[in-house]
Amino acid sequence: MGVPLIQAVRVGSYILKQKLKGNTRYPLVLMLEPLFRCNLACAGCGKIDYPDSILNKRLSPQECFQAADDCGAPVVSIPGGEPLLHKEIKEIVEGLVARKKFVYLCTNALLLLKKMDLFTPSPYLTFSIHLDGLKEEHDRAVSQEGVFERAVEAIKEATARGFRVTVNCTLFNSNAVPERVAEFFDYVSTLGVEGVTVSPGYAYERAPVQDHFLSRRQTKELFRSIFRMGKSRSWKFNQSSMYLDFLAGNQTYECTPWGNPTRNVFGWQRPCYLVGEGYAKSFQELMDTTAWDQYGVGKYEKCANCMVHCGFEPTSVIDTVNRPLKALRVFLKGVDTEGPMAPEIPLDAQRPAQYVFEKQVQTFVKDLPEETRRAKVG
Repeated sequence: MGVPLIQAVRVGSYILKQKLKGNTRYPLVLMLEPLFRCNLACAGCGKIDYPDSILNKRLSPQECFQAADDCGAPVVSIPGGEPLLHKEIKEIVEGLVARKKFVYLCTNALLLLKKMDLFTPSPYLTFSIHLDGLKEEHDRAVSQEGVFERAVEAIKEATARGFRVTVNCTLFNSNAVPERVAEFFDYVSTLGVEGVTVSPGYAYERAPVQDHFLSRRQTKELFRSIFRMGKSRSWKFNQSSMYLDFLAGNQTYECTPWGNPTRNVFGWQRPCYLVGEGYAKSFQELMDTTAWDQYGVGKYEKCANCMVHCGFEPTSVIDTVNRPLKALRVFLKGVDTEGPMAPEIPLDAQRPAQYVFEKQVQTFVKDLPEETRRAKVG
């Protein structure tokens, strides 16, 4: 695996401490979205389709630090939008690193060469660079030519300067050709990155193109095909072996929505990074008042096809700590691509989806100060 030992030890120790305290619900990764604005408009993205009054909003460094302190998770992922558009991203990253948080700065890398001098290489800072395949697949996914080449150039420069770098790859039905994905993983292995974080996409309620997304069965068959090709290859993944085993249909996992709580310009998002159905004013309110048992595969229609890492990676990491021998077998033998798949969670009792997010956005805009609502992009 591509996760450094110091990070694996810190996360494992954190989980054991939570178990000793008797905690059953605790965060592993803070998903910190300091802004939604982006310099790309990807077809599968549900994070950028907001009015300017929201796209102009930013979390301050102090709000980011408060979120990290309140949450207490050892890892902080900074997605967006595009975080490098935030004028105070240097201060945010430096403050989180000073707190000994393992920071994953997620970026499409279009601005990384220009902004790289803002940052200092550290075992606590990783550039997680978004690539959804080789040039053809990636540029099509982000709806812009030339992005792949610029991202690769930034990766090479960042690794040359001694930064930790990973590649973040999301698979949709438009780029999910096993042979091409295998070629992509081969190519990434030549770039000197720590590993790949791979996940199927999620059908965001606000995503502009809804036919990009894979069903659970399609996801499992896809990853079995990919991992079958990878048996003799030296691919590295920045993820747990058990999550990869889950993607191939070998584990019946329920998601852990509180494992990667989200703080963004709206507040603390309920129930998870992917499903937005209300906001809490504080982390404690999120944990204490969210109806966690109403969400997840088999419980809620919106969750039916989800196998995304932000929901299931925490489950797999906790399972690894709880059953290390089982995880070691998967790590040593590799992901099973031939045996029968684990039983699927039945969907017959799930409650129907409620499409409430648009109303929430309208309410949020209405509550903004008038000068903020009228603000122009600058």
